[in-house]
Amino acid sequence: MIEPGTVREGRPMESQPASGTPQRAAGSPPRSPWSTIAVVYLGGVVAAMGFGKFASVGPEVAGQLGLSLSQLGWVISAVVGVGAAAGLPAGYLVRRFGAERSLVTGLTLIAAASAAGAAAGDFAWLLTARGVEGVGYLLVTIACPALVMRLATERDRGTALSIWATFVPMGIGVSTLAGGAIGSALGWRGWIGVIAALTFATALVVWVRLPRGPGRRAVAGPVPRAGALVWPATLAVAFCLAALVTVPVVVLLPTLLIERHGQSASAAGAVTSVVSLLSVLGGLAVGVLLRRGTPVRVLALAGPATVPAAWFMFGGPTSAAAVEGGAAVISIENGFLGALVFTALPMVLERLDHADIGNGVVAQAGSLGSLLGPPLFGLVATGWGFPALVPVIAVGITAAVGALLLVGGRTSRHRPGTG
Repeated sequence: MIEPGTVREGRPMESQPASGTPQRAAGSPPRSPWSTIAVVYLGGVVAAMGFGKFASVGPEVAGQLGLSLSQLGWVISAVVGVGAAAGLPAGYLVRRFGAERSLVTGLTLIAAASAAGAAAGDFAWLLTARGVEGVGYLLVTIACPALVMRLATERDRGTALSIWATFVPMGIGVSTLAGGAIGSALGWRGWIGVIAALTFATALVVWVRLPRGPGRRAVAGPVPRAGALVWPATLAVAFCLAALVTVPVVVLLPTLLIERHGQSASAAGAVTSVVSLLSVLGGLAVGVLLRRGTPVRVLALAGPATVPAAWFMFGGPTSAAAVEGGAAVISIENGFLGALVFTALPMVLERLDHADIGNGVVAQAGSLGSLLGPPLFGLVATGWGFPALVPVIAVGITAAVGALLLVGGRTSRHRPGTG
């Protein structure tokens, strides 16, 4: 059993290592198993590579299979659609079967679905494969942060979770860059096959490296009551709103650069890849600041910087440099706010072993925001023009920051139980 600890302002809860993590030697400071945490992170990055694998080969897929732009959009978004529909139930599933087993199962499902997708001959086949892949991706995104919370010590937990929060931009960035080269050499089916093989190999590494067996798994306590999920749900609302108004910015960036500023598709794609990767900097910044004791409510005040960046991108100067600069700031904010949500979650859980359910709530909300954001932005931009997106972003970010400020007040007072 993990002994109760105290949450200090802006710092995660102190706890004894759960079963399956290295134990503290007498008189020595606790150490986080960073090599194991790195394997967990690798699993998330590879899963995100699968999520973004069509970014660089989408036109070729659509051409060979006769897909419309709308159908290609469904293929791309099916993965987050599963998360938006089933995040919370998946959290209970991970709790029932264990985070280690769920992570390996999720990666295996992604690998199998990718292999099936590489052989797809029509839209229905490809969409079904992506749906199965979405189930695997959801299991990975819930199991990984739960494992990171359990493996890392109190001092390192914020840093470890902020690193974890960079897995999506890191995976999509690597996938976009590698997919262009490999897809050109092997075709889109060869590229998808490479992703399938890589994911399966990662599942084997995770299976070998992580603790297994009932004697080495953390013992789950009682299932959290509804009241125990109020603060995780507040974080989830913040995450949903932040994703709703920041994720579409990267989606729209190539369109802006090509249609309004005359850039080539390849140049716009390269800029978008770099901008997407910048969100990693935001995530890492949260870990550094939390480690120095910066309170959550202070970190949340960085969110409003998104609004002037949105004005530069959509409503202000008409130069490509202004658009790219605004998108870069919003991308960094996206990583910053996402990491803040993940690092604040263990501070508001009643018990650390509620992490799987809490992550399920957060994953469902983030997927919902990511799913609804692009069509919402498209609707607003089509009806009222790109400048109308600035107040939409302002309202969404203000509400997200408000929710994070509420959570910040909670983290300075909450004293967690055992887990």
